[in-house]
Amino acid sequence: NIINGGAHANNNLSFQEFMIIPINCISFTEAIKKASEVFHTLKSILEKKNISTAVGDEGGFAPNLKNEDHACSLIKEAISKSGYKLGKDFFLSLDVAASEFYKNKKYKLLSEKKSFSSDQFSNYLLKLCKKYSIISLEDPFSEDDWGAWRKFNLNYGNKIQLVGDDIFTTNIKLISKGIK
Repeated sequence: NIINGGAHANNNLSFQEFMIIPINCISFTEAIKKASEVFHTLKSILEKKNISTAVGDEGGFAPNLKNEDHACSLIKEAISKSGYKLGKDFFLSLDVAASEFYKNKKYKLLSEKKSFSSDQFSNYLLKLCKKYSIISLEDPFSEDDWGAWRKFNLNYGNKIQLVGDDIFTTNIKLISKGIK
């Protein structure tokens, strides 16, 4: 978890967490080392660009950035400047926590200053996934948007891991409904 937004930070990013996933490591120690290098490189990049390195509630940096794409771009830059390659040495993961910004059946991203229908938001997420080697999306849709969950899982669930945290974590009835 290297960039925080949403409820975990006091910034303009709607997504809650931007995470890196080190791969092709021979040990847990190597994975932690690689991730730490990228984290510290990201800090240097933010400092050089005169962007805040304050941290959010979960320990990731919490800068005000142009948008979620910009956050992913900075992470990609940090991976590259650390001597690694996105898609080869690291993948990305997002905790979107979409229920936090789903109002009146629309997804409203603070940084984009616009609202998305479920299909439009799904397309937005897919573009990010393709552009930044994102292989896991946590809570990409609202707890109330079952159609979007179902449709995305049917179309992309074999390529992108969908994690239902907020939607399932404390409700047995929702877990049963999700399994169905």
